[in-house]
Amino acid sequence: MSKRVCISGCGVVSAIGVGQRETLLSLKEGLKGLAPARYLPTTHTELPLGEVKLSNVQMKALLGIPDSRTESRTSLLAMMAVQEALQEAGDVSAFRPAFISGTTVGGMDISEQMPPEQRHPEDWDCGASSQAVADYFGFFSQVITPSTACSSAANALLLGARLIKAGRCEVVVAGGSECLSLFHLNGFRSLMIVDGEPCRPFDVSRAGLNLGEGAAYVVLESEEHALARGAKPQAYLDGWGNACDAYHQTASSPDGEGAFLAMTKAIQVAGLKPADIGYINAHGTGTPNNDPSESRALQRLFGAQVPPVSSTKGLTGHTTSASGSIEAVFCILALQNGFLPGNAGFSTPFEGGIVPIREAMPAPDVQHVLCNAFGFGGNDTSLLISKAL
Repeated sequence: MSKRVCISGCGVVSAIGVGQRETLLSLKEGLKGLAPARYLPTTHTELPLGEVKLSNVQMKALLGIPDSRTESRTSLLAMMAVQEALQEAGDVSAFRPAFISGTTVGGMDISEQMPPEQRHPEDWDCGASSQAVADYFGFFSQVITPSTACSSAANALLLGARLIKAGRCEVVVAGGSECLSLFHLNGFRSLMIVDGEPCRPFDVSRAGLNLGEGAAYVVLESEEHALARGAKPQAYLDGWGNACDAYHQTASSPDGEGAFLAMTKAIQVAGLKPADIGYINAHGTGTPNNDPSESRALQRLFGAQVPPVSSTKGLTGHTTSASGSIEAVFCILALQNGFLPGNAGFSTPFEGGIVPIREAMPAPDVQHVLCNAFGFGGNDTSLLISKAL
């Protein structure tokens, strides 16, 4: 029997807000979360970063964790977001849900502060950061950690939906978390794709990305299961697609082949047509390479009728592995509240580029949206999210 996958709870933490309420206000008003480093111990204070406006000490206090206990910032951000998602979904502990958490940084923020002789990577790797979150809640049946660079969290949702559709799990909590780290920041600087000014996705003057951090998780279950336990669907995850253009270790292909295939597959899985899509939350990093590639993919798929598009990374920075789930929650909030987020920083299109939405705009009739998350190596994922009526 075909099972429609519903989202019964959402939680989100990013530079523009802790929780859905703050996040919604920021998206509607276009409030940027970019600022010089406050918590990351970097000397590069000239760079705008999208830090979550909470210290580790503050997050531990909110979570009831003793300050003496060492936890990676990635895990703390995840705990905050998972907690909100579970509160909205209601008690699902009896169903022993799976926990799927995408990350690449993991506990790097802890290990890089240790003397070399005390570094034990296995204690702070990606899987360890996910396990710490699972241990905090104490009822997950299995823990899976996709690590596919900037598509990690989107792939967590994709895997979770497939487990629900296959009847392998009744409930899945899926998403991703990523904190800023020195290696993270300096690694992107070494690629010469970090902008010293607030980023400008799809603008002719774009010069790179700003890094951000955050976490977002959703509770996935079949529609039948949610209704049977009295839960309210917040949205539906109707389609998903993953493809790899295998063009370059970091760059996207000029024709956007991976992005085109991922979006096409997401629409096909949902049983819809390109004309049904009312909005696209673009990957839109603001780098010289990504934006033309993604523009070309959109034009290949939609022709002259490209739906309204925006990148929200001008508000949050690029939250890398967590971006797919953070922006999926942004899409859910937009569908629930009848608006489309704006593309901060955009002024003038480049030749051949798409023209995104400049500011948040009302859109009460949009029913289906695409959310794009593209990773290094061309590991590209697109999620199709539908409004719950």
